[in-house]
Formats: sequence, structure tokens, C-alpha cells
Amino acid sequence: MTEVDGPPRVGGWTRFVTARPRSTLLAALVLTVLAVLAGSGVADRLGSGGWEDPDAQSTYATKALEREFPDSQPNLLLLVDSGRRSVDDPEVAAEASRLVARLAAEKGVAGVGSYWQADPSAATALRARDGHEALIAARITGDEKTAGETLDRIAPSYRGSHGPVEVEIGGMVAVRHEMQTIIQEDLTRAEIIALPITLVLLVTVFGSAVAALLPLGIGIVAILGTNAVLSGLAEFTDVSIFAMNLTTALGLGLAIDYALFIVRRFREELAGGAAPPAAIATTLRTAGRTVLFSALTVAVSLAAMLVFPQYFLRSFAYAGMAVVLLAAAAALILLPAALVLLGHRVDALDVRRLFRRGRPAEEAGETVSADRAFGEEAGTAWARTATLVMRRAPFFALATTAVLVLLGLPFLGVRFGTADDRQLPSSAESHVVQQHLRDGFPGSPGGGLEVLAEGRATPAQYAAYKERVAALPEVDRVDGPLVKGDSAYFTVLPKGEAVDEAAQRLVGDLRATEAPFDTKVTGTAAVLVDSKDAIAGQLPKAAAFIAVVTLLLVFLLTGSVLIPLQAVLLNALSLTAMFGAVVWVFQDGHLSGLLGFTSTGSIETTLPVLMFCVAFGLSMDYGVFLLSRIKEEYDRTGDHERAVRLGLQRTGGLITAAAVILAVVMVAIGTSRVTNTKMLGLGIALAVLMDAMVVRSLLVPAIMRLTGRATWWAPAPLRGFHARFGLREGEPAPAAESEPERDKVGARG
Repeated sequence: MTEVDGPPRVGGWTRFVTARPRSTLLAALVLTVLAVLAGSGVADRLGSGGWEDPDAQSTYATKALEREFPDSQPNLLLLVDSGRRSVDDPEVAAEASRLVARLAAEKGVAGVGSYWQADPSAATALRARDGHEALIAARITGDEKTAGETLDRIAPSYRGSHGPVEVEIGGMVAVRHEMQTIIQEDLTRAEIIALPITLVLLVTVFGSAVAALLPLGIGIVAILGTNAVLSGLAEFTDVSIFAMNLTTALGLGLAIDYALFIVRRFREELAGGAAPPAAIATTLRTAGRTVLFSALTVAVSLAAMLVFPQYFLRSFAYAGMAVVLLAAAAALILLPAALVLLGHRVDALDVRRLFRRGRPAEEAGETVSADRAFGEEAGTAWARTATLVMRRAPFFALATTAVLVLLGLPFLGVRFGTADDRQLPSSAESHVVQQHLRDGFPGSPGGGLEVLAEGRATPAQYAAYKERVAALPEVDRVDGPLVKGDSAYFTVLPKGEAVDEAAQRLVGDLRATEAPFDTKVTGTAAVLVDSKDAIAGQLPKAAAFIAVVTLLLVFLLTGSVLIPLQAVLLNALSLTAMFGAVVWVFQDGHLSGLLGFTSTGSIETTLPVLMFCVAFGLSMDYGVFLLSRIKEEYDRTGDHERAVRLGLQRTGGLITAAAVILAVVMVAIGTSRVTNTKMLGLGIALAVLMDAMVVRSLLVPAIMRLTGRATWWAPAPLRGFHARFGLREGEPAPAAESEPERDKVGARG
């Protein structure tokens, strides 16, 4: 044991959570049932957009056009396929006209138009080059939820065969609605995949089925609680449905991490002879404090996304902070109460006995403390690893850094784009429709830019402005203006792709073009430009917030000036492989066939920010567990190298197991058929494994060996500040405790 002689002190928090364990668990059960009721159907209240800046010029123009000129912003497309006939065939035209009339009469549908009723100058863009397909366009009014309900109501009566034509449904409202449906289905499948695999891994780690079920139960409570929080938030603000994936991943992953460390430490104290109440007191004073501190560091990284205006990113901050804090609360309140009631029965139902039948008695006498995972055998292996790394510290530091930098090089070629129908599987109906438009229709469907003109103007002024716009080098054609009162709009078609660099330059050129009225530009490229500007403008604030608060928290943990700097830099370095893989795989399209996605040649603008905040927080989670143990050993012995070796020895296996379990959950999320969700899940899984197996195992001990005792230096004023306000895990044990006795204890939580 690592505590001072005599019974450990029982603090107020320990008394609070263990005085009435049955009442605590009963109250938790009631709250969980209420959370299930409050969070039921939460997905139906969440949105599938949120990538645009709500204060941007493009957002203002889009809303104004939707209000004044609904025909300019169709979000529903009916792809009419005439088979071998021409779309100009009289029977085809008659049937299409009937569909148009029916659609125009539908409640909640406005701005219905089609190839067959369009002006000749605009009809060309609505007819496929081969003459066998044409479009009916309309706008479903209302917010995302209302639009989805309208689509559900009307789609079955239009989809399929109608006399001489076949109809498929596309458009942005169909893309978003289909994406929402697929995300819900994929999330259920991910949970079905992750839960049994996680349970098997936990049983392997603990041996005991009872001990294995505890972390899983904590994770489920955290997920259900967060769903209730998201449901409540959705009543007041926009929340993205994508955030539910993070809820599941972090709810299971972090709750299991925290429970692993607490259950592991509790079992160690029991194995050392402590009674259950004393074991809980020691566990909460040591591993419990580290769990609380770790949860704060993760929450800080996720909170940084609140500075961005896009509700897609803010939603992940809401979900992430809620699930992290709920996981920590469940681990620090419910888990101790359960452990007090279980006591030594936490080791009950040792499933390994099923595999010991017929083995010699001396082999069957293995301890219940999962020593093959984290005990003396694994601890000795981690000690040898730490010794080897520190003996050749310059080599491991340089080699590991070089490999991480090399893996991150593809990110230098990143290209940012917007999320579109290609996020969906290639068989999705809305994806099929949009792909037909890209492959078979003239121009760049969906790539037009709209210029909203506000203010009274004469026809001559509109004509002069149109000539100036048409003269811009990237402009293919200018249509319009369509005038209504004091407002008008022009449609500008770029020469190239919808969101390539030329189209983005055209946005700037249009905004700089002189006009006798106020102009605002929107369209796919304009939304992308504004989104990039919004992220670039807020990114320094988010980075500074993460860096400053992380530096402060790690200083409070260690009392060192150098360790917080090392933590921030090494955490950032650990993410290079993730960012490099994201570009190499998802942007450049390598492994797209194996992983089942369509590469768009770009990365959605908000994804790198989201992945950085999540992965950085998780890296800090593991960093805190390692540093807290190294700090504990250094305070006890004053021997820097020995503290690093023992810290890695006693946490290396546990951190690796926690990372593997979290990676399993993230890979399950990564099985999604939506590309952004796949990218998030697989990218974070890679980052977590690289951090645990490379950075924590090789780079951290090498760097700490090179910095030596200077690692712990701080100026006198800061030492005084830390002495007064710093966080300490437990109480220092007598320095006279022998090394062999200490080394008998396996990897602690």
C-alpha cells in the first residue's frame, strides 16, 4: 500500500457518497429513469446542419432570398427520368405537368417550377444533356423539423413510377433528412457493436464479471443523462444530431476510463488488506481526485468549441462537456456507493475459472486482480520499457518525434470544403439524385452564386451592374435580375467547380464589385468562404483558451513550470498522425473502397477543429493519469528517474487498456455510413492509440529523462502558490518504504 501507517483519513466527500449507499443508488436509479423519459426521441429534435456562420453575409442573404424569392432557393428536387423517351415527349411533358400541379398544391411547399414551365434561358440547366432526365424544383418551407415532417408526408406519393416516367427525390432537404435517419440507425448499430466488445475487454481486464459491469453501467448512465441534457438544450437553441455520436463515444469511453482507475485502485487496496470503507477512502483521495482533475481538463478542451459561431461545433461542446461531467460524477458518486455495498464481492463471478478447469492447481491459483493485464508481469514489462527508453532517451525522443511529424505531413495539403450529399452512402436516394446532376446536367448544379441587391434601383443600374459582374474572369453566365419591390437578385454561374479556389475567389470579387445598391453574396462557395473566415477568426481564441487553462491545471497538479509546457506540446504532437491520416484517406480517397465512402477531394471546414478539441482533451486525460502517478512517486522518493519508471510501470498497462477500449467505441462509431461520422470515429481512435502507445510509452519518458530534475523546477512565488492551491493525490508515504515492497503493487489507478 502507498498510504501512511494507520487508518486513512475519511474526508467529507467520502462520508457523503458512502454514508447511505443504498439511498444513493436508489436516487440515481430514479434520476436515470427520468433521464430516459426526458431524452426519449431526442434525435427528432436535433438538426443536421449547423456548418454556416449565422452572422455571416451569406446567411443573411440566404434567409432574405428564402423570404422574398422562394423560387431562388429550392431545397427539394424531383428527378424525372423518361427512360428511352425524350423529356420533350408529349406524354412525358403532360405527366410532369400533373406532378408540378400536385406539388404546388401541397401544404408547406412553395416556389414550384420545372423544366417544362421554365423560361427557355433557364430551362437548359434543368434538362440533362442526354435529354432523358429533367428536374422539378420546389421549396419546402419551415425549419428542419417541419421540413422533414413535410417530406415524410409527401415523398411516398411522388417517389417511383408515374406512367411514362420514374421519379427520385433529392435536394438539400432530402439530403439532410436522409442523413438524420442514417445517423440514428448507425448510432444504434454502433452501440450494439461496442457494448458487447467492451464488456468482453472489461472482463479480460478485471477477470470478474461484477467488476466489469460497473464501468459499463457508469457509461450507460452518462449517455442517458447527456441525452436528457441535449433534449433540454434543443428547446432553447439549435443542436446538431452529430453530437449524439460524441455522446455515445465519450459516455462509454470516459466513463469506462474513470471507472477502470477507481475500481482498479479499490481492488488493490482490498488486496492490500484494507477494509472496504478504508479502501474507498484511499481510492477517492487518490484515483478519485485524479479522475476529477482529468474530467476538468477534457471539459476545457471541449468548451473551447463554444467560441465558434457554427452550431455544429457548439453542439459538440454542449454534448461533450455534459457527458464528461456526468461520467465523472457517476464515477465519483455512484461507483463508490456500489463498491461499498459490494466490498470483496467486487471480485465475484470470476469468469476465468471457466478456462482453468483441468489446469494444475498452482496455475489455477492466480489472483483475481487481473495481474496478466496490469499486475506484476505487465508492470515489470512496463518498467523494462521505461528503463530502455530512458537509457536511450535522445534516440527515442528524436525518432518518435520524426515519425509523428512524418505521419502528419499529408495535412500540409489539406483542402477545405463543405458537407454535401456525398457524406451519404452512394446508394442513398438523395445522393443518387445529386450525382445524376453532377454527371449528366450542364453547368455546376448547386454551384451557382446568388447576389441579393437591396435598395431602390433603375433597370439601367441593374443592367450596368450585370455587365460589370459578367466581365469578371471567373464568371460563366449571369442570370437576372428578378425584381420584387426594393429587392432583386442575380444568379452568377462560375466557370469551374462549385467550391474550388476559383469559385471562392469569385465570391470576393463579387463582394468587391461596385454597385449603386447594397449587395450580399450567398451560395455554396460563399458559405464556405464565410465559414473559413469565422473559424480562422475564432481559432486563436480557442487555442489560447485551451493552452492557458491546460497550463494552469497541469501546474496545479505538478507544481512544475516545464511539465505543463511539455504536456501541451506533446499532446499537440500526438495528433499529427490523426490529421495526416484524415487527409490521406478521406480527402485523397485512399482506402475509400475498403472503408465505403465517397471522397469529395476536401475536408469539411469544421471537422479538424472538432477532432483537435476532442483528441487533445482525451490525450490530456491519459497524460493526467500518468503525470499524477509520476508526481506521487517523485514526492515520495525525490528520485526523478525512478519516479518516471514507476509511474509508467504502474499506469502503462491501465492507460493502454483504457485507450484500447475507447478506440473500440470510436471504431464502432466509425462504422457509420456518413463520411463525417466515419472520419471522426476512425480519426479519434487512431489519435487515442498513438497517444497511449507511442507518446505516453516512449516520448514522455524520453523527454522527462532529458530534462532531468529540472522537470520539477518552478520559481519561488509559483512554488508558494502551488503549496497553497495545488492538487495533491493522496498523502506522501514515508520515503523509507523499500523499493521491492513498492514494486509488488501493480499498475495503479
